[in-house]
Amino acid sequence: MKRSRINLFKLTSMTISVLGVLLIIGTILVFAYIGVDTISDAISGSVNRGEEYDELAKLQSDYSSLKVQYDSVKKEVYQRNNDNLTKTYLNAEIELVKAKSAIDDVKSALETSKPKSEVDERIKTARYQLQVASQALSDMRALM
Repeated sequence: MKRSRINLFKLTSMTISVLGVLLIIGTILVFAYIGVDTISDAISGSVNRGEEYDELAKLQSDYSSLKVQYDSVKKEVYQRNNDNLTKTYLNAEIELVKAKSAIDDVKSALETSKPKSEVDERIKTARYQLQVASQALSDMRALM
């Protein structure tokens, strides 16, 4: 009877040891998976940010060229000394300021690591504001 108790004890302690080792290995695998997943997200996140920074650079470039066009029209408007034309120009220039503000919002969202959906929404808004400012300039030129 003593022998069977000893064999049962050995079998039980061996089973507990094997289960302990398996739990330790399982825990290590779970932490390794979480680590690899986190690193993968960080890498893919930085790639996405690169595309968004490229879009920001394009928006800034478009704004700069539009600003140059506004400055050239500004000289003509003030030379003509027409109050209605000046008022129309000022309203158009407000649209340009709104576009600059929208672009600055995109830059701010990127610098503060806002979620991709929010950055994309701000980029969409900035594109729209640039289109509005461009259309206002076209309308302004049509009046001249």
